[in-house]
Amino acid sequence: MSKQALIIIDIQNEYFENGGLPLVNPETASLNARKVLNHFRANNFPIAHIQHLSSDPEALPIFVEGTSGVEIHENVKPLAGEKIFQKYYPNSFRETGLGEYLKENDVTEVIITGMMTHMCVDATTRAAFDFGYKCTVLGDTCASRDLEINGKTVKADDVHHAFLAALEFFYAEIKSTEDFLAA
Repeated sequence: MSKQALIIIDIQNEYFENGGLPLVNPETASLNARKVLNHFRANNFPIAHIQHLSSDPEALPIFVEGTSGVEIHENVKPLAGEKIFQKYYPNSFRETGLGEYLKENDVTEVIITGMMTHMCVDATTRAAFDFGYKCTVLGDTCASRDLEINGKTVKADDVHHAFLAALEFFYAEIKSTEDFLAA
């Protein structure tokens, strides 16, 4: 029987209105993530909050320790005793204690939520799969933003769905909050 853990990636103030890197629909995604968080809390399942910090505040003046932007958003604020892992890279396993925490808790399946779909959610999901975890990404708990390449803008909705589709091809099952909670 599999044992699940919830990973909430970078749902931080920087990604919301008036933040340094606002995403499209972060509020909706965070409210869906809160529903899943409440489910994990009610069942006393392992929860890992991931908080991104800037490795070079002068080059990237967002996610700077001590600022309100770096704080985990109130919609998914950790409770006392819940694990928080701080990271400097898109992959939530890199140079954090996340892998050890999951092993200590005999976790075999990770449920992934968070921001940004095209960056940290993608990197963490692929790493989790490579470490042998069954991965489920709850697509409506994630958010992205418009990206630009070669003078062409790729809309956030297209970025979000393209990355979810790529993950579903091999690395993860993609579900909605409603479908996950109903199972």
